[in-house]
Amino acid sequence: MALFAEGEKVVNHKKNKIHPHKFTMWIGIGSIVMMFAGLTSAYIVKRQQPGWLGFEIPSAFWYSTGMILGSSLTMQLALKAFRERNLRNYRNMLSVTVLLGIGFIIFQLFGFSTIWKTGVTFNGSGAGQFLYVIAGLHLLHVIGGIIALIAMNIRAFNRQVRNYNVTPVEVVATYWHFVDFLWIYLFIFFIIMR
Repeated sequence: MALFAEGEKVVNHKKNKIHPHKFTMWIGIGSIVMMFAGLTSAYIVKRQQPGWLGFEIPSAFWYSTGMILGSSLTMQLALKAFRERNLRNYRNMLSVTVLLGIGFIIFQLFGFSTIWKTGVTFNGSGAGQFLYVIAGLHLLHVIGGIIALIAMNIRAFNRQVRNYNVTPVEVVATYWHFVDFLWIYLFIFFIIMR
């Protein structure tokens, strides 16, 4: 009886361990959070300097925000479909997530083009320098997420692959929700601090 109890403890101990891919992703997310916290803090400090040129929030940012929020919903639906082994729904929701992510990037580019035309450039005011660096870094993280989503999409449509390991889908879903949340934070930050 004691041996069975010990074996049970070992099994329970293994169940409580975090998957190495998830652990690595959380370490990466922590690093990204610290980087953006430092950049937004520097923005707050630097905006007190003379010659700081503010900017208006372009309407394209509102559309891109709607798209990224929608993509978070479709990503969650894709994860749910994968867990239920509903491959058709998984493929559809994953494809819509990719399209919404690409739409987010397109509207972001329109928005920053509008800001650039108002005279807030990278070489001009301090606002432009920080704005383009912060948003550019976020855009790079979104592009990385889209690449992962496209790779998952290709895998989902590959008829030879029949692997129902949910961990990669959970990792990408968590990362995608994170970049969505990060944009919401940055969007609110820019609205308040512009």
